[in-house]
Amino acid sequence: MASFNRRKPKRGGSALATMLRFKRHSDNAQQEGEQARKRAMLRRRGVYLLPNAFTTAALFCGFYAIVMAMNLNFENASIAIFAAMILDSIDGRVARMTNTQSEFGAQYDSLSDMVSFGAAPALVVYEWSLRGMGKLGWLAAFVYCAGGALRLARFNTNIAVVDKRYFQGLPSPAAAAMVAGFVWLMDDLGFAGRDLSWYAWAITLYGGLTMVSNVPFYSFKDLNFKKPVPFTAALLIVLIFVAVPTDPPKWLFGLFVSYGLSGYVIYVWRLIKGKPVKLIDKPAQAEADQ
Repeated sequence: MASFNRRKPKRGGSALATMLRFKRHSDNAQQEGEQARKRAMLRRRGVYLLPNAFTTAALFCGFYAIVMAMNLNFENASIAIFAAMILDSIDGRVARMTNTQSEFGAQYDSLSDMVSFGAAPALVVYEWSLRGMGKLGWLAAFVYCAGGALRLARFNTNIAVVDKRYFQGLPSPAAAAMVAGFVWLMDDLGFAGRDLSWYAWAITLYGGLTMVSNVPFYSFKDLNFKKPVPFTAALLIVLIFVAVPTDPPKWLFGLFVSYGLSGYVIYVWRLIKGKPVKLIDKPAQAEADQ
């Protein structure tokens, strides 16, 4: 019986087919991964309604403060700036709680802060008191406004290299609270702005220059609200919530003046203890600049 040699399949062809199938699967997986990344990027670049609604409300309060100052209603102008502070403290927390952080929200928040805590307090104090000082008046208001802009720009660029426990310079909301609180308190006590021009000038200049200083101000970001606290701390918080509504202008101005001076106390204390005063890690700064 004739026997025929059966041809065996070439191993090379089988390996080649396996490689081609693997390449097709790899290409498909890569395409699916790129599409998923694009979809995620589009979601991140989208505008989230809830946190940006709070930011828009804070921006409205800053604009409203400017309008009220132009109408010589300084009490409402000062209250609007404090309302912007409350809204500004909420939008970031809402974004983190709902996982809706975005680059758009971060940039929008900075622009809103510039209006509410940079331009608005400068214009309010200028209309209330500094207008009568001529060139010295509007120069002090400009120093404050420019200090607020520089403070926000530096905060955005140094956020990754600064010690989280401290702010580098006086935060712009606290500076705005000092200026607006002084206007609100003096207006509530019946003092005319032109009679307190030099006091208003000094506070405005102090706020503007301290915002761009390297003085450390405690940020309260390392507080853990999930851990138990001493009874005295809880009692102190209760007393603050009870005291502030009794006379808001006096208490708010006193609290923010104390905070505005606390940075220099921390600065001197760190010098005495031999601790570093600068809050920026130079190697980390070099890596961030690359």
